[in-house]
Amino acid sequence: MAQLDVQQKLEILADAAKYDASCASSGSVKRTSRGGKGVGSTDGGMGICHAYAPDGRCISLLKILLTNSCIFDCHYCINRKSSNVRRARFTAQEVVQLTLAFYKRNYIEGLFLSSGIIGSSDYTMEQIVEVARSLREDHDFRGYIHLKTIPDADPEIVHRAGLHADRVSINVELPTAAGLTRLAPEKSGARIEAAMGDTKTAILDREDAKTRYRSAPGFAPAGQSTQMIVGADAATDGDIVTRAAGLYDRFNLRRVYYSAFSPIPDASAVLPLQRPPLMREHRLYQSDWLMRFYGYAPKEVAAATDATTGMLPLDIDPKLAWALKFRETFPVDINRAPRELLLRVPGLGVKAVDAIVTARRWRRLRLADVARLTVSVAKVRPFLIAEDWRPVALADAADLRPVVAKKTDQLELFAA
Repeated sequence: MAQLDVQQKLEILADAAKYDASCASSGSVKRTSRGGKGVGSTDGGMGICHAYAPDGRCISLLKILLTNSCIFDCHYCINRKSSNVRRARFTAQEVVQLTLAFYKRNYIEGLFLSSGIIGSSDYTMEQIVEVARSLREDHDFRGYIHLKTIPDADPEIVHRAGLHADRVSINVELPTAAGLTRLAPEKSGARIEAAMGDTKTAILDREDAKTRYRSAPGFAPAGQSTQMIVGADAATDGDIVTRAAGLYDRFNLRRVYYSAFSPIPDASAVLPLQRPPLMREHRLYQSDWLMRFYGYAPKEVAAATDATTGMLPLDIDPKLAWALKFRETFPVDINRAPRELLLRVPGLGVKAVDAIVTARRWRRLRLADVARLTVSVAKVRPFLIAEDWRPVALADAADLRPVVAKKTDQLELFAA
C-alpha cells in the first residue's frame, strides 16, 4: 500500500466508492468564493460523480473512500475483511489536496467521503472529520461536503462531522433486522438508529438556535440521508417501503436511497447468485416519490404490491398498479376533484396537477388540455372525466391493464 502513488490510490478508492448511491447534494446552503474570499462554491458545474438537485441541476462531486480496508466482514461488501481486492489508503491531507486540486481545475464542486473501518471506528471517524475540518478551517473551502459517518464511533466525533459537512449520512444497510444480523453480524441496528437519532436532535437544535441567534454554528444544513441494499436478503418491496416510511418519520431524513445488490468476487454462499432487476430499484424510488410528494400512505403503496410475493410489478409503475387495484376511486373529474385526488391519476405529475388546478379557475378543461400536460393521454383517459370526455367503455372494462400498460417490443439483435 505504501508503494502506491496518489493516482493509483485514486483509481482504487474512486472505484470502491461507486457502490454508495447516497451522494445527491440537494438542500445545502449556498456559499460562494466570488469576492476573493475562500475557495469553492456550492453552485453549478459538471464533473466526476454526477448527482442531481431537485431543480435538475447536475452536481459534480469527488466521490472516494478514505480507505477500502476494513475490519468488518459484511457478506455483501466488496471491501469486507475477507475480500481479495487490492487495498489502498489516503491520508487526510491527500484527500484535502485532491479536493482542492480537482476544484481549481473546475472538475468538481464538492466532496463525498466515505471509508472502510481501519484501526477502530473512532480512529476512522477522526480521519474523516479531519478532512472536512482542514478544508473548512485551513483552506476556507466553501464547496459542498457530504460525509458518511460511522455509527459505532463516539457521538462527539460524529457531532464534529456535522459542524463541517453540508450533509451526513448513516447507512442502515439492509431493510430488516433479520437481514442485518445474517449478512452483517458485526453491525447493530440499534446503534445505527441511535446515531441517526443523535444526528436528528443536533439538526433540530441547530435550527432552533438559528431562529434565535444568527451567529449560531451550523450543523449539516442539508440534513441526513441513508441507504438500503435491495435484493441481498429476503425483504420484499412491501417490507422496504414500510421500513423507509418509518425512517422518514422517526429521523426526518432528507432521502432514503436504494441500491440494487450487485454480485461481488469471491462472494459468500449466503448471498444470491444473481443481482435483482435494476427496474426493481427504480420502482422503489417511484414508491418513495409517491409517499413524499403525492400524499400516499405507506400502507397504500404497499397495497400496490403483489398479494402473494409482496413485490411491486416491474412492467408498470406503482401509481398505475395502485390505480388498477382500486378502480372504485376512478374516474376523477378534473374540473371538480381536489388536488389530493388528482395526484392519484396515473400519468399526471405534480406540475401537471398544479397547472390543472390553476387553469380550471378560469374555464372548464377538455381532454385536449390534459393531453398537453402529460406524455401519454392514453394512460390518463380511463381514470378521468373532462368537459368533453367520459370513459364509459373503459371504466366498465374488466381488465384495463392491457390498455394502459406501456407496450414493449422485443428488439432484434441482428436487425438491418
